[in-house]
This record gives sequence, C-alpha cells and structure tokens, in this order.
Amino acid sequence: MTARITIAIDGHSSTGKSTLARQLAKELQYIYVDSGAMYRCVTLFALKENFLSDAGCDEVRLVEALPKLKISFNKGDEDGKNHAFLNGEDVEQEIRSMYVSGFVSKVAAIPQVRRHLVALQQEMGLQKGVVMDGRDIGTVVFPDAELKIFMTADAEVRAQRRYEELKQAGKDYPLKEVLANVIMRDQEDSNRADSPLIIAEGAKVLDNSNLTPEEQFSIALGWALDEITRVN
Repeated sequence: MTARITIAIDGHSSTGKSTLARQLAKELQYIYVDSGAMYRCVTLFALKENFLSDAGCDEVRLVEALPKLKISFNKGDEDGKNHAFLNGEDVEQEIRSMYVSGFVSKVAAIPQVRRHLVALQQEMGLQKGVVMDGRDIGTVVFPDAELKIFMTADAEVRAQRRYEELKQAGKDYPLKEVLANVIMRDQEDSNRADSPLIIAEGAKVLDNSNLTPEEQFSIALGWALDEITRVN
C-alpha cells in the first residue's frame, strides 16, 4: 500500500492556498480541510452574537461559546463544491464577505480560539492523507508534516485576484479597499503574539506572482509525489 503523507500549506491571504489544496487533495485522493474557513466561521458567529464589532471583542463570551460551535465541511446543494457549515447551516457565502474578512485576523489572534481550532484540525489529520491550508499549519498544527508549502505573491497581485473573485460573486468593492484589506491582514497575521505567520522550518516557498494556476499546481504536485516516493 502506498504511504500517505500530510501536506501543510501556509501563506499570505489571497495567494490561492485553498485552490491549490483542493487540487492536490483531488489528485491524490486526500482529505481537504480549509482551516481559514474555520476561523471565518468563528468570526461570523461572533459578529452575529454581537460578541464582535468595530468597538472590540468580548473575548470571554466568545471563548465560553466555542465548545458549542460545530464546524464541518460538506458539498453545497447548488454547486457540489466543498462548503463550510456552522451548526448545520451552510455559511460558505457569508464567511467570504469583505465584512467578515475585516475581522478574521482579530479573532484568529485570540489564543483560546487558536488552541481550540488547532485541536480540531489535528484530530482531522490523525490518519494522514490530508491537505490543510491556513496560516500556521506547518508551524503549529502539523510541524512534522512531510510536505510544507509556504505560498506568497506581491500584495498588488493578490488584491487584484481577490477583487476579481469578489466581482464574480457579485460583490463590487473598490480595488483600493481590497488592497488595504490584504495589507492589513498581512500585518495582523505576521505581528500577532500567538502563532504569527512565518515560514515553517523546511517549507518550500512558492511565489506565484507570475505563475499560472496550472504551473503552480504542477510544481506543488511534483513536490508531493517526491515526498510520497521518499517515505515509501
């Protein structure tokens, strides 16, 4: 039987981590887990419960509510793609909004939230054969992953990609606003005290500023197949 490995994909926002992770999981027939969507689910919950606003976050009430949150991933009814579900409700569209995006890094900086979600993520990856993307997968969640990839790209390139993605979803935000959000998230992710965004030891850096999705996938799949061959 061919050995299965763990693939951890970290990197800056809007670098296409989820797209690449899905492609690798499909090609290798692995499980895909979108850790970023998990943080977005917690953020959406906090906003709806009025634990979170521009004025700040009621961390005590949010942390107390964490055990009650059920986050899962299933295929959506309309498109058949992987959707995030919060307490049984499909929230895939809501968690991708710019409004939620503006608060995610603040929620992700709360140590108790990170510890709770990291424990859930590690449980999901116990049997190997998993591809997970996020901000601290190779450094905290799976530090012993056989393949660690750190994705990056110029901020302007990432903002343009995010802008086009939002526009296709019918959300027409000014490009300047999208770029400001990308830069803000970079700063917050890299400077938070708990599990800041850094390149994991032994990670392969994939700068896709000038790569097509096909070129990017080819590079990453090559790395994955090399690791699978190595452990067999």
